[in-house]
Amino acid sequence: MSNWSPDSWLNFQIAQQASYQNQEQLKEVLQELAMLPPLVSPQEIDDLKAKLASAAKGETFVLQGGDCAELFSDCNAQAISSKLKILLQMSLVLIHGLNKPVIKVGRMAGQYAKPRSAEVEQINGISLPCYRGDLINSPQFTAQDREPDPRRLLKGYSFASLTLNYIRTLVENKFADFSDMANWDLDFVSHSAQAEEYHQILQQIRHSIELLDNLTNHHANASVKDKIYTCHEALHLQYEQALTRKDESGRWYNLSTHLPWIGMRTAQENSAHIEYMRGISNPIGIKLSASTSAEQLLKLCNSLDPDNEPGRLVLITRMGEDRVRQTLPPLIRALLNEGRSPLWCCDPMHGNTSVTKSGIKTRRFDAIIGEVTETLAIHQKLGSHLGGVHFELTGEHVTECVGGARGLTEIDLQRAYKSLVDPRLNADQSLEMAMQIVKIHNRLRSREVLKNNQESA
Repeated sequence: MSNWSPDSWLNFQIAQQASYQNQEQLKEVLQELAMLPPLVSPQEIDDLKAKLASAAKGETFVLQGGDCAELFSDCNAQAISSKLKILLQMSLVLIHGLNKPVIKVGRMAGQYAKPRSAEVEQINGISLPCYRGDLINSPQFTAQDREPDPRRLLKGYSFASLTLNYIRTLVENKFADFSDMANWDLDFVSHSAQAEEYHQILQQIRHSIELLDNLTNHHANASVKDKIYTCHEALHLQYEQALTRKDESGRWYNLSTHLPWIGMRTAQENSAHIEYMRGISNPIGIKLSASTSAEQLLKLCNSLDPDNEPGRLVLITRMGEDRVRQTLPPLIRALLNEGRSPLWCCDPMHGNTSVTKSGIKTRRFDAIIGEVTETLAIHQKLGSHLGGVHFELTGEHVTECVGGARGLTEIDLQRAYKSLVDPRLNADQSLEMAMQIVKIHNRLRSREVLKNNQESA
């Protein structure tokens, strides 16, 4: 890494960046950011990397979830705790059903920038810069609001810090303990079709804890008080560079988040984003689409993980239900042939986005679960492991994705559609998704056991 530095990305082609008019103000803001305390620690990052290495071997499972694009206005106690509650509920279902630990990684405390497919947005003949997330500009459609503002970088840092502080406060005060799991219920979910099944799971866990208490003759103090890690797309490289620091061992870390990832639009070989990410010691996520070739993937792996370090790479596939069966197997085979064992995760959201006749962006629940089903089956068939899932979700009572047990339709989308960028699963759909993943996993596992028994006979 002798030819790498936190700013060496400046020598490479870059995409999806804001164009600031006031360069002097931007320089001052970045200098101020570089002097502020880090948001996470190298030790936390190393701990997560070790856990991700375990998930790559199938020993644990990763649950990534949160908003498509966080809003500064959502930095409040209710919004943060609601997201944590649904993540905890989903993790509880997965722990119980998969019989393995679950690593919880929230798309929180930094997911303030978003890539866009177009540079400008046009309404009624007026063209303005597109909304790129609260870190850069405002969603309001005026020239002043859409102008990239460097001061928003400081706001983003501040809101990320406040969010992380509240998350840590909740976790340290037993918010995530089994003893408090009855309080994880959200009002919306308590009336859902999944509520009864979920509470049966809670009751089974309580009985297990009571049995352990009796066997050990003391209170087991069972807890899921594990760390809640954070992730976001490392899109705004000037912001990410300002929060990149060297530890005592001489290694560089991005200390704005535990798990930064590279989006599909910036994961090109020799791009500025690849150059920046290859030098930091964090685990790195890469979004892979249906157009990603095995050759491209191998080059990315060689650039970002030349030493094949356990827990270093998280490959997040987003193929689409109708394309995953053709496009995913060649990627898995290519890495197996090279002796690589990254953590494979499935993002079934982005490849299954559609637009209704009335122009509303949505996602179908059955397509989302369909891609998860196909992905699990493919990994099992090829002798690989699907080590995690990646969802855009919210604890709010929104209607943005159609389908699920409540049978939301396109008409329902008009009732509570709040996302400014991509549609999210609501809490009810998220909990149902976790239950469906368990059922699919166990069904595939039963088939594999039956097949092995028949072959051995």
